Amino acid sequence: MRLSVRVTPESWRPATSPHEAALRTIEQARLADAAGIDTFWVSEDPDGWDAIAILAAAAVQTERIRLATSVVNPFYRHPSLIAASISTIDRLSGGRARLGLGRGQTEWYGAALGMNVSAPLARLEETIGLLGQWWSPGHDAASSGPFGVQGWRRSFGPIQARPPIYLAAAGKNAVALAGRAADGIIFNDLASVQSISTIIRAARKAAHDAGRDPADLEFIARPRIVVTDEPEREYGRIKDAIAMIYTLPGMGRLIDVKGFDVAAILADIRRLMKTDEIIGKGGAFHELREAGDLPAARKRIPDELVANLAMIGTLEEIRPRISAYAELGVSEIAWRVPDLTRSIGWEASPLLLNN
Repeated sequence: MRLSVRVTPESWRPATSPHEAALRTIEQARLADAAGIDTFWVSEDPDGWDAIAILAAAAVQTERIRLATSVVNPFYRHPSLIAASISTIDRLSGGRARLGLGRGQTEWYGAALGMNVSAPLARLEETIGLLGQWWSPGHDAASSGPFGVQGWRRSFGPIQARPPIYLAAAGKNAVALAGRAADGIIFNDLASVQSISTIIRAARKAAHDAGRDPADLEFIARPRIVVTDEPEREYGRIKDAIAMIYTLPGMGRLIDVKGFDVAAILADIRRLMKTDEIIGKGGAFHELREAGDLPAARKRIPDELVANLAMIGTLEEIRPRISAYAELGVSEIAWRVPDLTRSIGWEASPLLLNN
């Protein structure tokens, strides 16, 4: 099982020096590269940074680490732009690009940003097909789905014959699509062992039914790992994530844990956080935080549920839980690590400063 790291723009929002915060992110990629980490995963939401820009900067500061989106979607980025962006990252990095792809939160794109978000699953499948065409010799693609691409030829493709595509899939139909058309699945950070196991089995069956080798599928877990002697101090952050993220449409199925009525818990939290009302009009996370009753939502989430979903504790307690992922068939752990630059007396490298 491989070890990777992932980063989010969380450190950019409160930064007193925006430039230094940006340089630290790229330094994270350089440090991970030097440490032998497998992949540098970069998140993307419409209210945050540009994942492709981060990966492009990281590509020229690293030598061997693979560079991946975590995840982009075909609403915010048209499939032609995704093809161009991943091909560009692949060339800048010498063939190290990976694509994490998902449907995103369609309410944001439709209600808030005014985009056409019809047929999201069909658009995902069409995107995978278009990318395969654009990344093949000739770089010419056409489709008959919702995008309806009419024989558009791109000027070039990636270095790799086909950069791997990992689908952020939770629902039955999305998992089946991943099994028959993608290279694997990427899980969200609090996905339970139970839900991961169920999804892996379903994806492998879909691959088999499509005439593919199920063993070729890869599964990337992104668990919330916090090494500490005082786990209870971290529970509040995990509860906030559950209240803000796992009440969104379709997300609750990822935190299914035996012994807990997760559906009832999430229903209460949606009411407290006014999730349906806010998301229905395209509201973002900051609106949920401002309008919802987060303290009350935290009280509705049992500590025992948090302990099942997140890996919080000493190394001795966390190690066997990571080993259990390998037994499930997880190929890679992508850990959102603390800021590595803060532990080494960080200052920007001369190469970063001179660019």
